Amino acid sequence: MYYCVIIVLSIIYGVKRVKYQKPLSSAVRRRLPRYYRYLSTLLELGISKISSKDLGNRMGITSSQVRQDFSSFGGYGLQGYGYDVKTLHQEIGNILGLNTIRNMIIIGAGSLGQALAKHKEFEKKGFKVIGIFDVKTELIGQKITEHEIRHLDTLPQFLENNQVDIAILTIPENFGREVAAYITELGIKAIWNFVPIELKTPDDVIVENIHLIDSLMVLGYNYKHNRHE
Repeated sequence: MYYCVIIVLSIIYGVKRVKYQKPLSSAVRRRLPRYYRYLSTLLELGISKISSKDLGNRMGITSSQVRQDFSSFGGYGLQGYGYDVKTLHQEIGNILGLNTIRNMIIIGAGSLGQALAKHKEFEKKGFKVIGIFDVKTELIGQKITEHEIRHLDTLPQFLENNQVDIAILTIPENFGREVAAYITELGIKAIWNFVPIELKTPDDVIVENIHLIDSLMVLGYNYKHNRHE
């Protein structure tokens, strides 16, 4: 979901104008949403500028890491001034594609699927749920927010009439690969996968895996060793 863009940062705020050419590293891409979130908080607090040291302290990373990350896409602050929060927030938003609406569908209308459908922050960040699908007869026709749950068999017709950028999978594990193959054959190019398996997809399909149990097990490990059990 991360595209090469032309980054132009205002000289007024001491930021050089640089044309971004190389794809960002995976590590930098992972940190960009955190930067965006922290910069959003700074804007809400009325803070207009910040140094790499202060931002790093807030995020728990070094100031050199902040400078290195920002320099990878042309975000050079002016020495003695720091970074203009509003400008940097806007440009990171541009890199993340938050200035473009991404239409999403949810496949799997169970508890997790319904919770995601009700998540209000998605649309604020440019990600809009436009359809929810399932195969369980008892769920078809029910409404989640303003969306009526549709049968998965109707997806081809839905795609003919709607632009869908991302499919969210919240279905049982044993159906994960089958459904992934089905939707990619229909032209879906990006999948947010909550199914606890690794999906096999064509090379031109982007998959972002969110394996909740993996994260929980890591937390359990850290908890255990922090308590010296």
